[in-house]
Amino acid sequence: MIDYVKYRIPITALLAIVLLAGVYSYGKMKSDLFPDVTFPKVKIIAENGQQPVDKMMLTVTRPLEEAVKRAPGIRNVRSTTSRGSAEISAFFDWTTDIDLGLQRVESLINQITLDLPPGVRLTIEKMNPSILPIAGYSLEGNLSQIELKDIALYTVKPFLSQVPGVSEVSVSGGKTKEYHLILRPQRMSALGITPQVVDSVLTQANFVSSNGYLQDYDRLYLTLTDAVINDLYDLQRTVIFASAMRTVRVEDIADVVITSQKEYVKIKANGQDVPLVAVTKQVTANLIQVADSLETKVAALNALLPRGVVLRPYYQQADFVRDSVRGIEDVLWIGLGLAILVAIVFLRSLRSSLVLLITIPLSLSLTVAALYLLGYDFNIMTLGAIAAAIGLVIDDAIIIVEQLHRSHEEEPDKPASELVSKTIDYLFPAMVGSSLSTIVIFIPFVLMTGIAGAYFRILTETMIITLVCSFVITWVGLPVVYLLLNARRRGKAEEEIKTVGEKHWVKTVIRYPFFSILAVVLLGVVIYLVAPRLPSGFLPELDEGSIVLDYNSPPGTSLEATDLMLRQVDRILDSIPTVVSYSRRTGTQMGFFITEPNRGDYLIQLSKSRKLSTDAVSSQIRQRVEAILPALTVDFGQVITDMLGDLMTSVQPIEIKVFGSEQRVLDELSRRVAAVVEGVRGTADVFDGILIAGPSVTIDPDIALLEGYGLSAADFQFQLQTQLEGTLEGGIPELNQVTPIRMIYPNSSRTTVSDLRGATIFTPRGRLLPLERFGSVTVEAGTAEINRENLKSMGVVSARLSGRDLGSTLADIRAGVARDISLPPGYTIEYNGEYAQQKQAFSELLQILVLASLLVFTVILFLFKRFGVALLIVLLAVLGAAGSLAALYFTGTSLNVGSYVGIIMVIGIIGENSIFTYFQYAENRLTEGRDEAIVYAISTRMRPKLMTAIGAIMALLPLALALGTGAQMHQPLAIAVIGGLGVALPLLLIVLPSLLKLIEKE
Repeated sequence: MIDYVKYRIPITALLAIVLLAGVYSYGKMKSDLFPDVTFPKVKIIAENGQQPVDKMMLTVTRPLEEAVKRAPGIRNVRSTTSRGSAEISAFFDWTTDIDLGLQRVESLINQITLDLPPGVRLTIEKMNPSILPIAGYSLEGNLSQIELKDIALYTVKPFLSQVPGVSEVSVSGGKTKEYHLILRPQRMSALGITPQVVDSVLTQANFVSSNGYLQDYDRLYLTLTDAVINDLYDLQRTVIFASAMRTVRVEDIADVVITSQKEYVKIKANGQDVPLVAVTKQVTANLIQVADSLETKVAALNALLPRGVVLRPYYQQADFVRDSVRGIEDVLWIGLGLAILVAIVFLRSLRSSLVLLITIPLSLSLTVAALYLLGYDFNIMTLGAIAAAIGLVIDDAIIIVEQLHRSHEEEPDKPASELVSKTIDYLFPAMVGSSLSTIVIFIPFVLMTGIAGAYFRILTETMIITLVCSFVITWVGLPVVYLLLNARRRGKAEEEIKTVGEKHWVKTVIRYPFFSILAVVLLGVVIYLVAPRLPSGFLPELDEGSIVLDYNSPPGTSLEATDLMLRQVDRILDSIPTVVSYSRRTGTQMGFFITEPNRGDYLIQLSKSRKLSTDAVSSQIRQRVEAILPALTVDFGQVITDMLGDLMTSVQPIEIKVFGSEQRVLDELSRRVAAVVEGVRGTADVFDGILIAGPSVTIDPDIALLEGYGLSAADFQFQLQTQLEGTLEGGIPELNQVTPIRMIYPNSSRTTVSDLRGATIFTPRGRLLPLERFGSVTVEAGTAEINRENLKSMGVVSARLSGRDLGSTLADIRAGVARDISLPPGYTIEYNGEYAQQKQAFSELLQILVLASLLVFTVILFLFKRFGVALLIVLLAVLGAAGSLAALYFTGTSLNVGSYVGIIMVIGIIGENSIFTYFQYAENRLTEGRDEAIVYAISTRMRPKLMTAIGAIMALLPLALALGTGAQMHQPLAIAVIGGLGVALPLLLIVLPSLLKLIEKE
């Protein structure tokens, strides 16, 4: 063993280095909300103009699905096909290298590129937590929307892109400047000029091109033909047709104006039409550092912007991360202070309590340094793990300090230097066994998969590191700290000797083991009865203080009409005091998604000083919106929660998939399932999954007739597009940009179906003929989006939870579906969302619970070499779960992954404390009888047991009360551990001695 007296100075220096290393690492470690976890998901977005849904499915989605499905490691392929776009999600196994998976997907898609329709645009990205912005700003001012967007694009974006760690600065909203050639059809017809002629002239005239080099007097010159249109005047004066009799210029056949591009997306912030600037960080960047740098950069930028123009933040993820990290740090230190206060009360010795006050920060310093060296960062999981492990860390230190303190009480004549070595030599085997019993319970978590495994494995790994560091400091550092604080204390023979008083009640307990056996049975009954009645969930919830409101107006609703509806939502948000700011997107959404023009989302930021929870504010907004806008479908969530859902298979907690072959039947079944879900208590934002793309107008040309007039189908389509959308005719170079030139008909944005039927088409000679002569015009109803999974069509019904747990809500939904829905042959229903992930996680956690118990059993068996003793201790450890379940039940806390981890921790804690008790008994048994040894062991270990249990409870109490923002994530875990510790005391002080007497020989 270590000679603490001899090596006191070197160890003290080493402890000082540990403390400095911890402080240094603390300043260097980056902070983020969640660990940097790479999700096994690749998303492919395909865009192909405005192709009909069914054609898009056949020509684009299906070939892409079949190609992606061949990638090794693919677990699931889901797709959504809409009008002109398709979104395909490829899910790999969690063990797959996602970078390699991305390369394989890209390679397989490249192999079929030639089989896809010409012009298809593909975007392929791997999904990670950085897909959403960390900060959002609105650019507000008294300038036009065109000017504001130009400032956002060419001033704000480059300026913010200079911030280290920024991955992308994207600008949305505002208006894009364009030059419009508004044609005069009658004037053109009189001159015999067609749109194709204008297009040909502008395409051939507006260019700059090299003619080659020439050499003159030893100099080499590059020759250029510059026919570029430089400004509005040049465009107006461009010659369309020239002859000896007449010259026709653009200004003769069109009105040339500077205007804005037609909007298919509308962006607003706080009710105003403004450009939005979103900042995304690099995956490995420190969120807090990036946010601080952005704040400084924005302040500098606002001083440079034109007068009256200001960049205002509407979303700052760093605020929530700061609050979460700071909240868990506060919880950690409050808990630590309360635990040390417990030690002071029990030991009534300032010196002994100071040992704890110094040792625990040393353990934390070594932990932080180890985490830094191993590449971890500060996030809600690592900090939560340290806060949750504080109870276990304090256990080790308290047991040693209490033993040292008691040794001094029993042998006051001996100096501290002699007592330290004797105490550590005596306790070392039990220290190793108890530390191992708490460490090994976390080893089986390597078996956990999915999102729960990805995050909670980080938590358990951090706990293992914390406990190992705690053991090292307790073994090496604590005795030296004790020596330093007691350096002047010399042995005094005249000092009163204090011995452990025999607890007479222990004799009574072991004399009547019936009551202990009855307690074991009752705890087993509690587990049997309470476990099925607990509310259940998946991951613990966070109150982020920000709301994502997704909305759909009725299919086919125009952008302007949707905006008119949403102005009422804006007024509702303006009237709610807890809403600090909000931004709105229509025709697009946050993240990497496809949308129709009648869909979009709000990002709503709430006040930090609000009294209502985020869910309560969401319910308030939902009720008011549904009361005045029943046609608007709304869906509420939180930013980070939705982000995690987007990274997984489903955004919603409840997702029901209906599989079949015929889309009409799937839609009908989806409506019926949605009706059942809507009737179940505890559901909200129920959606049947049927998204209708707006109605379409189909023009079916008579090809033969067109050919007779010298027109091709392409000519016909070109003229129609010019009338409605306009056609791009190059651009005019200006400062920082090339402004597009668009040729278009007058009043194109107000063209109705009736106007289209009455439209005219140019013949090659400039004659205007009615469009209906060349083809029929029919109006068709909108077509539903097509959802597929693994090449099979499906309907997807989704819902959120409102005031009820996931498990019981799903049980009622399943019962209702089984009762009310009769499936045709070949149609099946599957339950997905958080429910499927919860089911998988609980199955894995049950295996982990069994393995953890077996590992604790193995540690005890190796330590004491007694099968019966190991079995007894593990039995008591498992019975401690009764206290955890009861605590969850009475506090209304759901059984989720976090609380399940807490139950597993209780097994290790009870095993750890039992080891010290039996170790004390085994030592006394060498010189005393069975009963006397049991009584002495319980009497001796009673004070440290009370100190460790109450100290651990006090350390976890701030976490259980969720005093900090981020503490909500670990509240279920803390409640479960506190409940287990409450039951652990009677188990260790009453049940253990009684049953020990039964298995030990006289």
